[in-house]
Amino acid sequence: MPAGHYLTRRTVLCAGGAGAAGLCAFVLTGCSSGSTSSATTSVLPSTAGTSADNSTNSGGATSASPGGGKQVAKLSDIPVGGSISATLDGKPIILAQPSTGKVVAFTAICTHQGCTVNPDGAVLRCPCHASTYDAFTGKDTGGPARSPLAAIPVTVSGGAVLAST
Repeated sequence: MPAGHYLTRRTVLCAGGAGAAGLCAFVLTGCSSGSTSSATTSVLPSTAGTSADNSTNSGGATSASPGGGKQVAKLSDIPVGGSISATLDGKPIILAQPSTGKVVAFTAICTHQGCTVNPDGAVLRCPCHASTYDAFTGKDTGGPARSPLAAIPVTVSGGAVLAST
């Protein structure tokens, strides 16, 4: 070590403490959604369209549609009274069909700490901390989540579910 440069016990302890605090902050941010917004959005249900758009796509893939919006699923893939997972622009969403031909969509990101919720019929379940949501309204129904899921506007056209972007 160069003359006059040495590490004191205090310097080592302070550097180690700062490193541990930084590591702890890094690990804890993995459990955070990064959003502090508690705004609520209303459900925007779709109506069955009359367009003859027959471009369908399965597996939650997204494609452009002449009807205005991106196809996120086929209506026939969503059980009446149930829900499915899909993606919109690479982000997870939930699609539900509360009654025949009516489709609603929500972000699939839990409002508690940002985990992806899973569809289970009329219930959406967060695997991280057991929050639950109503698949037809997005309302939080149990667990630590205290905010509803954000609604995504969708329409049904020619058997395809389209999301506005």
